Amino acid sequence: MQSISLNLIAIGIFAMTMFALFAPILNIPVVFPAGITFIIMGLLTFDTLTWNNRGVTLFLDLFSTAEQRERVLHHEAGHFLAAYFLGIPITGYSLTAWEAFRQKQPGKGGVQFDTTALEKGGQKPNQINLMLDRFCTVWCAGMAAEILSYGNAEGGEDDRSQLQAILKELGYPPSQRKQKQEWSTLQAKSLIERNQEAYQTLIKVMRQGASVESCEQIIQNQAQLKP
Repeated sequence: MQSISLNLIAIGIFAMTMFALFAPILNIPVVFPAGITFIIMGLLTFDTLTWNNRGVTLFLDLFSTAEQRERVLHHEAGHFLAAYFLGIPITGYSLTAWEAFRQKQPGKGGVQFDTTALEKGGQKPNQINLMLDRFCTVWCAGMAAEILSYGNAEGGEDDRSQLQAILKELGYPPSQRKQKQEWSTLQAKSLIERNQEAYQTLIKVMRQGASVESCEQIIQNQAQLKP
């Protein structure tokens, strides 16, 4: 089970215990809080085992603050910008778990890429390494964008997991995987800093829900305006 579901279950157990202690004083049957807690724990367990915590994700998304949503926007705009400049095809994006759900995308959503080039076999080693470097930079670009905008990165857990999984599959030892992530984050930060005007404009149009094509056109126009 993921930590969020475990935390909710722990809160439920604590609440049931406290309710059971005070129920006699309030003349409330103990079976009442026990039944509610049993139902909630059952739903959480079902969500974890069957729906990969999608229900919890959608529920918590309802309580996201404006500041959290802005941070997500900056994070995903970093992914989008890096993917565009590094030639990684972008197939879509979502900024909330509910948008992702409507688009039939997994998890909390984000920018979706066409990973065919990375997954396709039969390429020369230097081509594979170049493509890997590009994807690693794109995966780290969300964290890099948060660091540049907020001074730290709160998101990116899925990005790190995906990057580490690919590197592990390719035989990178832990120390080299860490170095690769750090290098990719630096590359992403540099790319965003060099294209700061395009990045800020991209944030504005993504906030308005612009299409992938419109976002790409905005970046291209901004790039052409650079001296």
